[in-house]
Amino acid sequence: MSLQFKVLQNDKNTAARLGMLKTAHGRVETPVFMPVGTQATVKTMTPEEVYGIGGRIILSNTYHLYLRPGEELIKRAGGLHRFMNWHGPILTDSGGFQVFSLGPLRHVGEDGVTFRSHIDGSKHFISPEKAMDIQMALGSDIAMAFDECSPYPCSKDEAEKAVQRTSRWAARCKEFHHHRYQVVFGIVQGGVFRDLREKSASELVELDFPGYGIGGLSVGEPKPLMYEVLDYTVPRLPPDRPRYLMGVGSPDCLLEAVSRGVDMFDCVLPTRIARNGTVFTHTGKLVVRNAAYAGDFNPLDAYCDCYTCRNYTRAYIRHLIKANEVLGIRLTTIHNLHFLAALMGKIRRSIQDGTFETYKREFLELFLQEE
Repeated sequence: MSLQFKVLQNDKNTAARLGMLKTAHGRVETPVFMPVGTQATVKTMTPEEVYGIGGRIILSNTYHLYLRPGEELIKRAGGLHRFMNWHGPILTDSGGFQVFSLGPLRHVGEDGVTFRSHIDGSKHFISPEKAMDIQMALGSDIAMAFDECSPYPCSKDEAEKAVQRTSRWAARCKEFHHHRYQVVFGIVQGGVFRDLREKSASELVELDFPGYGIGGLSVGEPKPLMYEVLDYTVPRLPPDRPRYLMGVGSPDCLLEAVSRGVDMFDCVLPTRIARNGTVFTHTGKLVVRNAAYAGDFNPLDAYCDCYTCRNYTRAYIRHLIKANEVLGIRLTTIHNLHFLAALMGKIRRSIQDGTFETYKREFLELFLQEE
């Protein structure tokens, strides 16, 4: 197996843990946030910049790369690492979430999903085996099993059918997958229904994956409900395997999930809100494009040492964004990704020195002060 995971230290007061993930393309300290490079690029940033702000593993999107430019072209280029010039580990999602987000443009059957491209309307079919084929061609370090993500809200019957299909598809992915260094993670589904989450976790653990994703959360449910689902789902997963909460990237959610034993995260949130002129700060979100900051010559966050905060003011960044200058969204993106990378670094250090619970409380008191 080309992936190793070791828990180095458990927090005494919570389920948080410090770990080391080893892949064919390098080591990653956990808990970790993975910047999202949907189209084989973290939007507006070079790979060197992503590494410079603390990114050590990134996520790319199977669905989007399958449609454009196509996995065979990427394979001919030498795989995704060489194609995008990223030398660290890469995790690819299976495309399941994107396919199921297409709504009326897709049809789900036992064999797989037939859908129409959001780009040109062309017809496509992805099965569990096809999802594995695409990800093997991409050559990521970690591939995700093809799953059915139930929406929120949905009926228990809908969620149960998605769990059953997810388990059957996971078994097919595991049986079909063959790659010299890539490994596959299973994905736990079940909506917000405890018995279904526990059933899904049990069936996937029985398949003995080297790691487990927790899917179907952060899809519209209230945050307290997501935390409740984590409370009874995470303990069902093997303690010696990495646990990956998919699609979560708000600082408060990262801290809450880490305290429940989650090791890995990804989300488009930091780069998406950056493009809309919004940034994370230690005192909450700041919408720098607002008129209130037109004459504000302070950095985005006085407690941040990123390139943006060391060199530019809120007034200048607001001007760039209002003028539709690309540098504006580059600077907000650099800040947001640095902010999360620094947050995860502080979380790891606090677990190591036994102060995680205190750090979490003090951070959230400031970050959530306006909520």
